[in-house]
Amino acid sequence: MTELRHRGGADSELQHQQSEDKGSDTELRPDGASDSETKTDTGVPDVPVPADDTPEVLNKALSGLSSRWKNWWVRGILTLAMISFFFFIIYLGPIVLMMIVMVVQIKCFHEIITIGYSVYHSYHLPWFRTLSWYFLLCVNYFFYGETVTDYFFTLVQREMPLRILSKYHRFISFALYLTGFCMFVLSLVKKHYRLQFYMFGWTHVTLLIVVTQSHLIIHNLFEGMIWFIVPISCVICNDIMAYMFGFFFGRTPLIKLSPKKTWEGFIGGFFATVVFGILLSYVMAGYSYFVCPVEFNNDSNSFTVDCEPSELFQLQDYTLPTVLETLTGWSTVRMYPFQIHTIALSTFASVMGPFGGFFASGFKRAFKIKDFANTIPGHGGIMDRFDCQYLMATFVNVYIASFIRGPNPTKVIQQLLALRLDQQLQIFNSMKTHLIEKGLLPAAEE
Repeated sequence: MTELRHRGGADSELQHQQSEDKGSDTELRPDGASDSETKTDTGVPDVPVPADDTPEVLNKALSGLSSRWKNWWVRGILTLAMISFFFFIIYLGPIVLMMIVMVVQIKCFHEIITIGYSVYHSYHLPWFRTLSWYFLLCVNYFFYGETVTDYFFTLVQREMPLRILSKYHRFISFALYLTGFCMFVLSLVKKHYRLQFYMFGWTHVTLLIVVTQSHLIIHNLFEGMIWFIVPISCVICNDIMAYMFGFFFGRTPLIKLSPKKTWEGFIGGFFATVVFGILLSYVMAGYSYFVCPVEFNNDSNSFTVDCEPSELFQLQDYTLPTVLETLTGWSTVRMYPFQIHTIALSTFASVMGPFGGFFASGFKRAFKIKDFANTIPGHGGIMDRFDCQYLMATFVNVYIASFIRGPNPTKVIQQLLALRLDQQLQIFNSMKTHLIEKGLLPAAEE
C-alpha cells in the first residue's frame, strides 16, 4: 500500500523552479481588485510548502548523515513500517481491506480539495468545501449502492427497506446529485463566477480520479484477493526497486517532470518487478484464501473466500521456446496460468504505472508544492503514495473484464429472480425451446 519514491534532493530543484517561475508583477483579481500576493505565470498563488515533518527520534539518530543518506534512511524505515501494516490488514481479511480503501479514498480527496481551497482561499468562495464533501457523499452513495446490489443480492431482497432502496437507487442518487447541483448554482456570486466554475470542475475531476478508481479497487478485490494484492505489490516493488537502482546507479535523466528519475532506475525497476510478480503470484496462487472470489454468505451474514480454484490457479506444464530452452536447459516449465497474466500486470506497473506519478508531479509543479500533504514523514501525503495505484487499479479492472471474466451465471440468476413471475416463466419457456433445438433436451412429445 505504500511506495518508495526517489524524491531525494527535490527541495533544491523545487526552489530553483519557484525562483524561475515567480514574477514580481501583481495581478488583478477577477473582481478587479489588486491582489498583493505574488502570482505564478498561471495566475495561481503558491501553496505553502509544509515544514520538515521527520520524527525527532529519526532526526537525532541520523543527524550525522548527509541530507541524501538521511532521506534514504527515513524513507526506508517508514516504508518497512507501512509494508508491515499492509501485511497486517491483509491478515485481517477483505472487510478491513475495503474499509482501508474507503479511508484512503477520503484522505486523498481531502488532500486534493485542500490544495484547491488553499490556492483560492483569498477569494472566499462560498460553500466550496461544503459542496465538495457533499458531492463526495453522493458519488460514494451511488457506487457503494451499486456494489451492495450486486454482491448482497439475497440480503437486499430479504429486507424490505433495502429492496426499496435498491429498486430506486439510481433515482435517489440522481436526486441527491441534482440537489448539490442546484446548491452550487444558488451559491454563485457576482465577479467570482469563473473561479467558482473552476472549483466545480476541480471537485468533479477529483471525484473521477479518486472515487471512481477506488471503487474499481473494491471490484478487483471481489474477484479474489490475489487481484488486489499482486497489482498493488507490483507497483510498490517497482517504486522501491526503481528508487534503489536510481539511487546507486542512476546517471541518465528520464523525464523533466521528475528530474531525479533515471533510465537506470526505470529499467532496473522493470526487470525486478517482473521477477517479483512471477514469484509472488506463484506463492499466492496455491492458497484458496487468495484466489477465491470474495462472496457474501447469506447463512452466516459474512464474507467467505472458499471455493474450488479455477484452471487459472492450477499448475500446468508449458513448453519453453527454443531460445529459453537453450539458455536454461529446460524443455518445459510447470507454473500457474495466472503467472502469465502477472507478467502483463507487472509490465504495466513498471512501464505505464509511473505515468500516474508523472501526472501527479506535473500537478504539484503547477502549484509549486513538493507533496500533496505531510501525512507520512519522508513520503508526503496519502495521495503521493497512491498516484500510481489508481491507474493500476483501472488497468486491472479492464484487464479482468477483457481477458479473465466471462458471463457470471450467479448474476444472471439474480437478475432473473428479480423479474415478475410471468416474466420468469416466459424466459423459462424460451430457454427450454432453445435447449431442445440444440439437442440438449428431448423434444416434447405431441
